[in-house]
Amino acid sequence: MNPAAASSLAWLKAQHARVRGPAGAAIGYGLVSGVLLIVQAALLARIANAVIFEAAAVPKLTGALAGLAAVILVRAGLAYASQQAAFVAGRRIKADVRGRLVARLATLGIVWQRSRATGDLVNTISDGVEALESYYARYLPQAALAALIPLAILVVVVPIDWVSALILALTAPLIPVFMVFIGRGAEKLNQRQWRRMGVLSGHFLDALQGLTTLKIFNLGAREARLIERLSDEYRVATLGVLRLAFVSSLVLEFLATVSIAMVAVLIGFRLLWGEIGFEAGFVVLLLAPEFYLPLRNMGSVYHARMEAIGAAEGIAELLEAPAIQWPGTRRDGLTANRAPQIELAGVGYRYPDGTAALADIDLAIAPGETVAIVGSSGAGKSTLALLLLGLLVSTTGRVTVDGIDRAELDRDYWLSWLAWVPQQPRLFHGSVRDNLLIGAPEADEAALWSALTRARANTFVEDLPEQLDTALGERGLRLSGGQAQRLAIARALVADAPVAVVDEVSAHLDGPNEAALTEALGQLGADRTLIVVAHRLATVRHADRIVVLEAGRIVETGTHAELIANGGAYARLAGEARS
Repeated sequence: MNPAAASSLAWLKAQHARVRGPAGAAIGYGLVSGVLLIVQAALLARIANAVIFEAAAVPKLTGALAGLAAVILVRAGLAYASQQAAFVAGRRIKADVRGRLVARLATLGIVWQRSRATGDLVNTISDGVEALESYYARYLPQAALAALIPLAILVVVVPIDWVSALILALTAPLIPVFMVFIGRGAEKLNQRQWRRMGVLSGHFLDALQGLTTLKIFNLGAREARLIERLSDEYRVATLGVLRLAFVSSLVLEFLATVSIAMVAVLIGFRLLWGEIGFEAGFVVLLLAPEFYLPLRNMGSVYHARMEAIGAAEGIAELLEAPAIQWPGTRRDGLTANRAPQIELAGVGYRYPDGTAALADIDLAIAPGETVAIVGSSGAGKSTLALLLLGLLVSTTGRVTVDGIDRAELDRDYWLSWLAWVPQQPRLFHGSVRDNLLIGAPEADEAALWSALTRARANTFVEDLPEQLDTALGERGLRLSGGQAQRLAIARALVADAPVAVVDEVSAHLDGPNEAALTEALGQLGADRTLIVVAHRLATVRHADRIVVLEAGRIVETGTHAELIANGGAYARLAGEARS
């Protein structure tokens, strides 16, 4: 077994405790059903012997027939109970792992998330987790029954016919041994298949999201050929796995059939020679196929194990990815409904590859102050905004809030004090109302319209077909860029957080939209601390203070008039903007 497969299998085994109860119940029901199967075979052999050789009348067989019917009914009930228990095991493991994956994503940070293909992550959380169900609901119970039921049958057959028992004992190990040999190649094929599925999913999602761009640059045909090639590679990998699965099933069926035939032939000859009675021989003949059935069933669900091993590699990688360390648990110390004093002392940040993004940042933001952060592209503005939000954790220095080290605060508690308007606002597939209520689900309609009015978004919302209940489509495709950003500001106003962080929302907007957005920002900063990251300087002229970044360091601070008079970095940016 290759190291990746061994690691995935170890992770799968570590999850057994989470489904031990329902999986154990499924195994227990299956084992009891297997024992009753032996009783059923004995009753059937007794009835056949009585009818054929003793010419017994039906009234004399009433007890045996009733017992046989009862056993069949009980086994049917046990089969149903076993399936339900297996379903519970599969549902539990899926809910548990998917919940842990989503929770983990929230702790990994925005830098890690941007380094992974969205389609690959979606494939891991959806199809990857679904692949675990068959492993825990079908493979694990069947693997246990494949060991227990044949052993129980063998214990019964030995005193009845040791020759048949010897054949069963010698041929049974051939099936799992063959499965082990098959599994060595199949595990590698399955992992390769899952990796190609992740690549295909990620690329296909990127192509769908960038379809307009591809069409504009006349790259649709080229992209279609690339997706066709990736799809064909995935097809070849999938067919390789299926081919191996079909061949293994064929060989397993062949081994089981030949073994049953050997038992049947020997019993036939010994019946002819008078070395074994009909009832005993018939019992063994009935039990022989049932002896191999659990082993054959395990062969049919063995592909579930291989799929789970392939899927577990991506799941384990995601769960074990280094999370942002936020140890704080404190949920007090900040004054309700009042913006806190935020101070950064010697703050620096390096990306995971070691690249320095910020260095020696010393900044104090007073309650209710509007602070603009400006600088050329790549100066570190967005990184500083993410640090202020707590979506990134500084590698050096400390951030304090009302004199409390922010690392001591509970992360959710700190985030409840914040509103964020990113450069590309995320509007979810739903109505205008749904998107506005994200930050404050209890807000009434009057509060929503008030926020829209202050954000200069009420006019276009009133013009929508169903106003607040108009469906926006994914990422707000029904809205222009400026409208989407004003709606995001309205969402921040509805949340009514004491601190709002706005990231470069005026970039790429026309004059009227930029003017409306500037007014909306003024409303957003009227009664709270407002931190604006801006590339175009028109939105920050009236800020209380402007902080200028160059190469990740603060080089100037002051008002617009002061910085223009100084003739430094800000004045150069202003000159470039005018030209």
